[in-house]
Amino acid sequence: MPAPRLGPDYRRTALRKLATEEFDVLVIGGGVVGAGAALDAASRGFSVALVEARDWGAGTSSRSSKLIHGGLRYLEQLDFKLVFEALKERKLLLNKLAPHLVRPVPLLFPLRHRVWERGYAGAGVLLYDLIGRTKQLPPHRHLSRAGVLRTAPGLDPRSLVGGISFHEAQVDDARHTMTLARTAARYGATVLTGARVIELTRSEGRVTGAVVRDAETGAELTVAARRVIGATGVWTDEMHEIAGVPAPFTVRMSKGVHLLVPRARLDLGTGLIMRTEKSVLFVIPWDRHWIIGTTDTDWSLDRAHPAVSRADIDYLLARVNTFLADPLTPADIEGVYAGLRPLLAGESAETAQLSREHAVAEPAPGLFVIAGGKYTTYRVMAADVVDAAVRGFGRAAPKSLTEHIPLLGVLGYHEMWLDRAGLAARTGLAPAPLEHLLRRYGALVTELFDLIAERPDLAEPLTGAPDYLRAEVVYAVTREGALRLGDILVRRTRISIDQPDRGLAAAAETAALAAPLLGWDAEREQAEVRHYTRRVEAERAAQQAADDRAANAARLTAEEPSVGESATRAMG
Repeated sequence: MPAPRLGPDYRRTALRKLATEEFDVLVIGGGVVGAGAALDAASRGFSVALVEARDWGAGTSSRSSKLIHGGLRYLEQLDFKLVFEALKERKLLLNKLAPHLVRPVPLLFPLRHRVWERGYAGAGVLLYDLIGRTKQLPPHRHLSRAGVLRTAPGLDPRSLVGGISFHEAQVDDARHTMTLARTAARYGATVLTGARVIELTRSEGRVTGAVVRDAETGAELTVAARRVIGATGVWTDEMHEIAGVPAPFTVRMSKGVHLLVPRARLDLGTGLIMRTEKSVLFVIPWDRHWIIGTTDTDWSLDRAHPAVSRADIDYLLARVNTFLADPLTPADIEGVYAGLRPLLAGESAETAQLSREHAVAEPAPGLFVIAGGKYTTYRVMAADVVDAAVRGFGRAAPKSLTEHIPLLGVLGYHEMWLDRAGLAARTGLAPAPLEHLLRRYGALVTELFDLIAERPDLAEPLTGAPDYLRAEVVYAVTREGALRLGDILVRRTRISIDQPDRGLAAAAETAALAAPLLGWDAEREQAEVRHYTRRVEAERAAQQAADDRAANAARLTAEEPSVGESATRAMG
């Protein structure tokens, strides 16, 4: 069966189905856990609807550190269960579930203390290797100071006495989340973005569905379901408010900020992981950039658009510069983004000390909520909440099958990767752009080739974003469900963080390609470009603000409401 096309025609059909059918399971929230839950339930044979207020992964799930990892710091905290679980998921994603979107990434842990640190850290990394052993990742190696500097000449020799090299895995989080939702549709789920839940429906005290507002038209419809799953991340507390029930647990938001600097700016042959006084700091290779992150600070302001302040930038630069021979400055930064971790609140005053475990609860009959956890363990979280939701359906529910289900784009990917030189010759694409496409679409890259065969002009790179083809814009709208310019520039592609101008030069051409496919008139097309421009201006204004509160105010003042959405920051 071909991959589903989540374009405008699919959306119209999905809206009709949501209004007229009763589903076994309605999942609210299109982040990685919600999309994973939809796939889990659909692959077990249940009828499933998945609704997302904005776009797939628009919240936390597109703003992570782009790592699939066990978490060395959790090993240090003796949380062996979480580490074992996460490393099992890392192996599955690398080997079977999403090798086109998840790949090995080398990291170096610099050692600063001569006597105790090598033995202490080395024992931890050795145990990490033993737990997460896979042929995809080489074993760790101990390096002298000279060995470290051969691998990473850009490090300051005075900042270290040696190092340990090891491997983790890296993911394109936004595309992975979208592909999960699209794979759920392949298994029969009805999936819809731009569909905001404004009310839960009840019958005799039991939750029986939700009232959903279409962000494009403002029309409201009622979705009937035997069970409702809330996978809304940092909006979990709002889910409890909408349900009108006491919260079984509280989610505390922790802001994680990331900076992007040009790859050529740092003379490193590996990524880095370094201790800070609160947590760890990563320097991660990301195409033409390094991602530097992350912070771990309390956030109690706007959930939809966490702002990056000057204090965040100063903190990250100060920490990374302690290891660099040529320190970075704010002028080196070409991109920024911030995400909010939905941590289960506990007794600790520090978000870095809160649990990364997850919890499932039934706060009202028929309503199941899940919160906490980490990106790497999304599949386990999804299976747990589906297990809870379908219990009591009157028949034995099949066990979760998702550890055996490759995502769309996997089947045939390895063969295409091995034959990429021949594929480049047959398509006329240069090897580097072809590899870029394979690592984003996997075997589904043939669908882009079909678009180009119909319209040869789509083989041209986008103005202002030469790493991306015009065909990718058309594909994002006609196959991947993009509804707005920001969906394309921020999540289907990563132009918003890959380009020094944050995508401003590409915005007009991208909107012009999307307009006829989405039925935009000239006014709507211009409004999309204007909104995206204001978004970039708002981010830049926030970065000049001294702290979180000032940055949040600067962003909200500079950014106008997006087309088709309310200015009110409601549950997303």
